[in-house]
Amino acid sequence: MQWTVPDIRKELSRYTRGDPHLTAQPVGGPLDEAAVAVRRIIEALARSSPDAAHLPGATAELERIAASFEDRIRPVALQLSEMWRGEGIARHDPATGPENPIAPPLSMHDAGDGWAEGTVTLGLPYQGPPGNVHGGVCALLLDAALAVANHLAGTNGMTAQLDVTYTLPTPLYVPLTVRAKQLRQDGRKRYTVGEIVADGQVRATANGLFIAPPASSGKGGSA
Repeated sequence: MQWTVPDIRKELSRYTRGDPHLTAQPVGGPLDEAAVAVRRIIEALARSSPDAAHLPGATAELERIAASFEDRIRPVALQLSEMWRGEGIARHDPATGPENPIAPPLSMHDAGDGWAEGTVTLGLPYQGPPGNVHGGVCALLLDAALAVANHLAGTNGMTAQLDVTYTLPTPLYVPLTVRAKQLRQDGRKRYTVGEIVADGQVRATANGLFIAPPASSGKGGSA
């Protein structure tokens, strides 16, 4: 079977200059809609009682659905190749991708003056300490945001170092503002900062070092 990337996807990953959206946006396609449904299931399952009477029947139905998906999946090599076409890799990003059911997803826009910014609310599946977001999830959001800020600045790179400082717990079920900005470049090095804010207070900050690919490679990387 020949698989193709829907034409509605942008030609460039993550960002086309002049587009206020810095991350892939839902296109209303069946894969986007299926990812939304799976996120609902994940949230509801995380909030279910271990002895809920409906779980055996629901599990059987979920097993049936899982099998129906597994019967129609692409080979891994083909999927990996297709993800690098057009906006594919951005649509599967684990922090920002609308087609990835484990992504919240975080949607970011150009906030001016070099800042990339987005708002996201995380539920129980992302919990670490009771009532708060897992620190690793905070780091994931910050790494993604810094990468988006690099794209906004016109140059990307692979994460070489990410230093995260947790100043306050990051609460669940509260809108989180995630923002980032590239500060400077030094050869292939990009220095970028970011933060997560909730209820007007900074909860975590990040300083990142990204390394751009050699100019001769002709390839772009992303964190």
